[in-house]
Amino acid sequence: MSDFGKNTTTDDVLAGKDLSGTTVFVTGGNSGLGQETGRAVAAHGAHVVLAGRDQAKLDAAVAAIKSDHPDAKLETIICDLGSLDGIRACGREAGERFDKIDLLINNAGVMACPFAKTSDGFEMQFGTNHLGHFLLTKCLMPLVEKGSNKRIVNLSSRGHHFAPVDLDDPNFRSREYNEWVSYGQSKTANVLFSVGLEDRFTDKGIHAYAVHPGGIQTNLGRHMTEEQSAALIERISKSDPDFSWKTIPQGAATQVWAATADELEGRGGVYCEDCHVAEVDDESTTGGVRTYALDKGNADRLWTISEEMVGETFTG
Repeated sequence: MSDFGKNTTTDDVLAGKDLSGTTVFVTGGNSGLGQETGRAVAAHGAHVVLAGRDQAKLDAAVAAIKSDHPDAKLETIICDLGSLDGIRACGREAGERFDKIDLLINNAGVMACPFAKTSDGFEMQFGTNHLGHFLLTKCLMPLVEKGSNKRIVNLSSRGHHFAPVDLDDPNFRSREYNEWVSYGQSKTANVLFSVGLEDRFTDKGIHAYAVHPGGIQTNLGRHMTEEQSAALIERISKSDPDFSWKTIPQGAATQVWAATADELEGRGGVYCEDCHVAEVDDESTTGGVRTYALDKGNADRLWTISEEMVGETFTG
């Protein structure tokens, strides 16, 4: 076992690793944790595809990474996770441009936004954080199947403690919208998706992991008011007196660890935090993964309704 923990950085995780020949696809690669993940793996020889909605921001991320690592192998691709048509277009383009994907890191997301809908009418947080990545992973799976040491990492959060997925009304059609309940259920969905992927694709050598990055100040919170930010910090401080913000390299470390750690070889369907597999814990406010987020029955129901919503079957 490694001695990695809360303060571990991406460079710590990758020390001594050679990722030459590995293709890494990162959503939300234009800023924050996604950009840092791309930088870190590119620095160790990986061929990195940064996916995002805005080409100018993607270009800026490439320039920033290349300023540190001039020889980095970087490409970009447009992917709007709030549009099923946009996701399918991304999948088609990826199939034409790339030979394989070894590591798929579903990093992008939105947090605590006011009630809004995706272009297909899904509640924004559930639609983007879960359904968008569900369909994108389905579209990219032929490339993943051609990879080696194949792993899929889904960025979740301790926010999954806020709420399970309401499998009868995930889009808040008949219940009052609450931005934190919405965020919580979308992060629970990210864990359940990892469980579902592991269940369906492990026999193809594909393993899936859900990750809590820790508390990091990135543009993920761009929709939050000052009052919401203050309330969140107060809530965190009460539940975890030892809480402190992570740097972006510390925040991205766990997803990079989940994508590359030797000790995870041959296993998946787990939730990771601070560069280790978390304990199942239904009480702690400072760590662990809730039982409902790993429940196979919940994962199967979510998979079925996700297929219905995106209008495609997704089988192993």
